[in-house]
Formats: sequence, structure tokens, C-alpha cells
Amino acid sequence: MPIYTLGLESSCDETGVGIIEGASKILANKIYSQSEIHEKYGGVVPEIASRNHLKKFTPLLEEALDEANLSLSDLDVVGATYGPGLVGPLLVGLSLGKSLAYSLEVPFYGINHLEAHVFAHFGPGKVAPPFLALLVSGGHTSLILVREWGEYRRLGETRDDAVGEAFDKVGHMTGIGYPAGPKIDKLSKDGDPSSFAFPRPMLDEGLDFSFAGLKSAVSREVNGRENFFLPDLLASFQEAAVETLTEKAIRAARQEEVGHISVMGGVSANSRLRERLSAAAGEYGLTTSFPPLALCTDNGAMIGITAAHKYKNREEPSGHELGPSPSLNLG
Repeated sequence: MPIYTLGLESSCDETGVGIIEGASKILANKIYSQSEIHEKYGGVVPEIASRNHLKKFTPLLEEALDEANLSLSDLDVVGATYGPGLVGPLLVGLSLGKSLAYSLEVPFYGINHLEAHVFAHFGPGKVAPPFLALLVSGGHTSLILVREWGEYRRLGETRDDAVGEAFDKVGHMTGIGYPAGPKIDKLSKDGDPSSFAFPRPMLDEGLDFSFAGLKSAVSREVNGRENFFLPDLLASFQEAAVETLTEKAIRAARQEEVGHISVMGGVSANSRLRERLSAAAGEYGLTTSFPPLALCTDNGAMIGITAAHKYKNREEPSGHELGPSPSLNLG
């Protein structure tokens, strides 16, 4: 009999419900994005995000079960994000997951959101450890050595802003709105990335990142010029960020002697990062992989895949006293 796993995601402003058959077959992956709600605030308001998770989880769960042609009683495992993220939103999904598992009398697993992004690459025909994970999102920028599924060593991370946060702040200062990542990606296609000489902070220093200086350089240009062609500025900013991510990822892969780089998190959807990293890695005989766009942003399917893996490997389920861990890390 197949095993069916429910995954719940609510670490920030996406409400995600995924249903997994076996280890990694996605039967349903329902996502509700609150980006339009938070756009007028220039970022996520935790209380508003929490209230919307409360409203959306039940209808999304019903839609997912219908699409998978299952009922609640068919579920064998439940997983929910318990960190990192915003404490209010985390509490909503975590409470629902524990309640469902308790009522259904099935194992419950609290899932590290960062580990779940790694498991977006898990499945037949996909990558196999060891590989280098480049985790790039609104809250995190990290280089992680994945020795085995579930075994990690953090090699580098941002010392200030995450790269996705830098994208959103540049979007705010240029007036293009939130979330800025997809908009910058699109507008940059009409710009010249050599128009502005933006810095590449810490490019030649180890494996840590820093994007605060790049963000400040963009701010100085925006505030110091009366006229400029916005696509040029955005393309130049994007190129600086992408070059930094590319150089550091290749350096880490070569240092650790692994032949593959997997990119994950919301910024992995960026078309220029996909293009430049893949080309540069190929010059060194390295291969790359990016998740499908539906698994780049926060989603319940990746939570379910991670929980299914833990269940299959007979890991101890989480206790129902588990609470949210906003500052949880990986490796």
C-alpha cells in the first residue's frame, strides 16, 4: 500500500499544502500567495500573514485532497514547518499539523524549512549527494555541503542582508513594489548590466556573503541622480548579485571537491542566475540543477517530501509539544 504524506508550509506569506505519495511523487501542491496583500506595506506584516494563513489552510487542504483523490483518513504522515520564519505564521501551520496528526493518530514531523528547500531536489532521476546546495531566498543566503540526505555542513552564509532581501529593498527604493525579485528579473532584460559599476562585496573573501554594501550603492545612485534608465540600474544590480553568488558557489564546490551545485529558494527562479551559474559551472566541469518554478518559492510539497523521507528512514516523530523556532538554521 502506498504511503501518503501531508505537508504544510506557513513560514512567511505563502500558505502551502502538499500531498506526497511514497517518497517524492507530488499528488497535489496548492499555494496561496499573500504578496498582493503585503505589497502596499512594502514587506510582510506578520499579524496579517497569520490571519490569512488561518483563512486559507482549510480550503487549500480540501482542494489538495480533492486533487489527490484522497480523504483525511487516507493520510499516513503529517509534516509542518516549525522554523525558521515568522513566529505567528509558523504557529498557525504547526498547530494545524500537530492537531491533524493527533486526531488521525499518525506520525507528525516538524520540518526545518531550509532542509525542505534542499529536498525540493529529492526524487528519482534527480541529484544525489554529495553536492553543494546554494540556498538563496528572502531570508537566507547560504552555501551548504550536502553529504547525504539529512547530513549537512554549512560552509558560508550572509553576514547581513540575504540576497532576496536585497532584491526587495532595491525594489522598494526604485518604486517597483513587493515582491521585487520577479519584477527585477523581467525589467533587467531591457537593461545594460554594465551601465552602473556596482560593488561585489566580499567577492574574493572566503565563502560568506554581504549584500548590504551593494544595496547601499544602489541607494546612492537612486538618490543622487535626477534621471536614469531604470532597467539599466536594475540589470547592473542584478548582475552584481548574480556574479557574487556564482563565484562563491563555484569556489565552494571546487574547495569541497563535489561535482554538482543545486540551487534552491525563491531566488533560484531568477533567470540570470540560472543562465550565468550554469555557464560558469560548465567551464569547470561542474553540473547544476534548479527546482521547477513551482518548487522554488515556499510550498507544502517540499515539506511533505521531507517528512516522507524522515518517516521512511524511521526517524523519531516530533513531540506534540514542539513549538515554532523562528531562528532555526541548517548545518
